[in-house]
Amino acid sequence: MYQNNKIKVSCYDQIKKIPQLKKEKSELKEIYSQALQDVVKRLDKAFQNFFRRVKESQNGKKQKPGYPRFKSYWRYDSFVYPQFGFELNEKERKLNHPSDSERSGRDLSLRLSKIGNIKLKLHRPIEGNVKTLTIRKTRTNKWYACFSVEIKKELPKKKVIQEAIGIDVGLDSFLTTSQGKKIDNPRYLTKLEEKLAKIQRWHSRKKLKSKNRRKSRLKIAKIHEKITDQRLDFFHKLSNRLTKSFQLVAFEKLNVKGMVKNRYLAKSISDASWSRFLQQLRYKAAEAGIWAVEINARKTSQTCSGCGAIVPKTLATRKHQCPFCGLTLDRDINAARNILQLAINTVGATGINACGVGRLLPTTKREATYFIIGGSSLS
Repeated sequence: MYQNNKIKVSCYDQIKKIPQLKKEKSELKEIYSQALQDVVKRLDKAFQNFFRRVKESQNGKKQKPGYPRFKSYWRYDSFVYPQFGFELNEKERKLNHPSDSERSGRDLSLRLSKIGNIKLKLHRPIEGNVKTLTIRKTRTNKWYACFSVEIKKELPKKKVIQEAIGIDVGLDSFLTTSQGKKIDNPRYLTKLEEKLAKIQRWHSRKKLKSKNRRKSRLKIAKIHEKITDQRLDFFHKLSNRLTKSFQLVAFEKLNVKGMVKNRYLAKSISDASWSRFLQQLRYKAAEAGIWAVEINARKTSQTCSGCGAIVPKTLATRKHQCPFCGLTLDRDINAARNILQLAINTVGATGINACGVGRLLPTTKREATYFIIGGSSLS
């Protein structure tokens, strides 16, 4: 309408047309009305973001506006019940025989308007007031019901700092601490890359739209899902360990988007997924009441953690050797110590005992409760 008549159509103008569209296309009557309205709101949000990016690029910001991409039925993998149309039901299980004690308990089901009752596998109990429900399908044909909930929960007060640590992330070692410990990079993608390449070669030879091609696509999706699950499991355990052991965790501010432009290291950087790890570290720190400090890590590798002198070195130099104070140690450990010291200096906190090092930013987290529909839970 805009291209032909220069008429702008708003989100609510399109929503008003839905009853008329239902008369023209009977299949739309099989979908809950608010779920249809949410599709229009998603479309409107995509275009509003597009217009915003166009305006920013005209004002001098270097970026591609990125016209919204059409989502076919294959790519459209979720739908939303914004307010109503869903209900959780709990039923007592009946025992067929007194000895069937393992069968006792409750069955949980979800009633969806226009769809019916669906059995659920509980992932974690719902806390708070449920606001929206999103039904999502993964590429491996698993279905999830994601409840967004609103809770009245105050973040705990910050703990007294007794133990502090600085961390430096990398590719050779995933993480190096200011205490001199190194965590190996698991390289989950690299380990399964050969198997993945073999299946992808088989997939490329399958006939388009055939059953065999669908089967091979599913095999590829399962490998990618396994890599993601392994990586998330590793991140959760490591971030949980850090937040339980220390009251202050300092880490560097990373420009991952800029880093992946290096064509030689892009795959390894994506496999390491530092941004996801640091995101988990932030919200776990907020929940635990500890300090998670992000600092600008410029020249932390070049600065001596012993005397503060600048010692230039290339990326190939893995040892820090200070000609002024004689300090010799691993390059990454030196950087991690500098990161910790910068974090303490930046905040300027007084009267704390941080492992004798000398010298934090609270974050918040939006919570969601997940249930699993007809699938196994993620590790």
